[in-house]
Amino acid sequence: MNKIGFNLLPWSAGVSSAVFPLLDRLKSIGYDGIELLIGSPDETEYKALGNYARELNLETTGVFVLGADDNPIASESVIRQRGLDKIKWAIDRAHDLGSKVICGPFHSAHGSFSRAAPTEEEYQWSAEVLQQAGEYAKQADIVLALEAVNRFETYLANTMEQLAKLVELTNHSHVRAMYDTHHANIEEKSIKQPIDRIRPYLAHVHISENDRGTPGKGLVHWQEVFTALKAANYEGWYTIESFSRADPDFANAINVWREYSDPWEIAEEGYTFIKSMLAKA
Repeated sequence: MNKIGFNLLPWSAGVSSAVFPLLDRLKSIGYDGIELLIGSPDETEYKALGNYARELNLETTGVFVLGADDNPIASESVIRQRGLDKIKWAIDRAHDLGSKVICGPFHSAHGSFSRAAPTEEEYQWSAEVLQQAGEYAKQADIVLALEAVNRFETYLANTMEQLAKLVELTNHSHVRAMYDTHHANIEEKSIKQPIDRIRPYLAHVHISENDRGTPGKGLVHWQEVFTALKAANYEGWYTIESFSRADPDFANAINVWREYSDPWEIAEEGYTFIKSMLAKA
């Protein structure tokens, strides 16, 4: 059965007790879980947040990125090793949270470009790191849900075709894929065919409008999306991912220069929207 989640990034990229009131209100709206960025260096905060979420009967998922200093497709083996070590660190933090899914484009460095198209060697390097990370994740019963993101953020995997290729090359039970409606709206030529392509590996879905605002108030072809996911027998999370300027350091890092919608409008209307679309599908 599908569950509906909300990523806390419209308010904060942190994991401290300051976000606890957000969980209270999201639970009152009806959400099954919350998603948060795994990046805060204070490891004790993850257990505290995970415990608080469990008290509210909220599940958690994590989202995670890597940078140039720990890039899994760097030509230098020492940098690739740092990437593997950082992914293992994220798996440990997800375990502290009680999460069963870590999603994100950590197949390669976010915002780092070679000024060339991806090479077969880079796919192989990524797969080697991910295979080892998958073995580590398996011990914690955590699924790594790789994300294809748009051409302005990465170059290794922009489409479901490229992402499926990488997952197949990795060939590990705990290395799967996710579908993000924002990135697909930029990169794919259709909706049904890419979802059909990634269907065997699909473990997570981000619901995100073309402008990162309130789902249903933009240009994404939502009826086609939900119909295709229903036809694919997708039974995982539908998690809303949106951004704002509330956390300036994070906003600046991901090039968010304006507000898209009020965060609570996104949360409240977005939940109702997903429920209605699931019913129609």
